[in-house]
Amino acid sequence: MAFTLPELPYALDALEPHIGARTMEIHHGKHHQAYVDNANKALAGTELENASVEEVLRKLDSLPEDKRTPVRNNAGGHANHTLFWEIMSPDGGGEPSGALAEAIAGAFGGFDALKETVTQNGVTRFGSGWTWLVWSGSALEAYSTANQDSPIMEGHVPLLGIDVWEHAYYLNYQNRRPDYLAAWWNVVDWGAVAAKFEGAQA
Repeated sequence: MAFTLPELPYALDALEPHIGARTMEIHHGKHHQAYVDNANKALAGTELENASVEEVLRKLDSLPEDKRTPVRNNAGGHANHTLFWEIMSPDGGGEPSGALAEAIAGAFGGFDALKETVTQNGVTRFGSGWTWLVWSGSALEAYSTANQDSPIMEGHVPLLGIDVWEHAYYLNYQNRRPDYLAAWWNVVDWGAVAAKFEGAQA
C-alpha cells in the first residue's frame, strides 16, 4: 500500500508561538507531502512497494542500487516527520515521568542532562538533519543523523526526534537554530514519547 500523508492531530496554529502556523502549513503540507510522493514513486514496482515504512528502511540494501538513495531520503523523511507530528502537542512541555523518566535518569543522569545533550546534538549537526532520543534495543541513546536518515536504519526505535532542517524553523527563527531548539521543548508530548518507549520494550 502506498504511503499517505498523515493528518495532523492538532490545528496548524496550535503550537504557536513556538512553531508558527505558516511553518506548519508548509512543513506538513508541502515538505512531508513531497517525501510521501517521492517515496511512492521510487518504490513503485519494487518488492517493497507495499511494505511499511519501517520495513522499507530496514531493507534498503535489498532495493536496486539506483533506488536506494531516493528511498533512503524520502521514506526516511516520511518516517521522521510522521514521528515528529506525533510527539508534539499544544499541551506539551514539562518533564517526563514514570518508567521513561527513570530510564532517562539511568542513561543520562536526569532530564536536564538529556535535554542539554539532545539540544547540543541538534545545534552542532552540520547542515540539515535530526537530533534523536532512541531505544537501541538495550538502552536509551542520543545522537544526530544527517539529512533524512532514520534511526530505524540502525535497528533502533526512535522515541523523540527534532527536525533541524531550516524549513522546520526559518520563518520564525531565521538562522537561530539554538533558539528554535530551546523553544521546541515547550511542545514536546511526553505522553506520546513514553508510549513509544513502552512499545519499544514490548
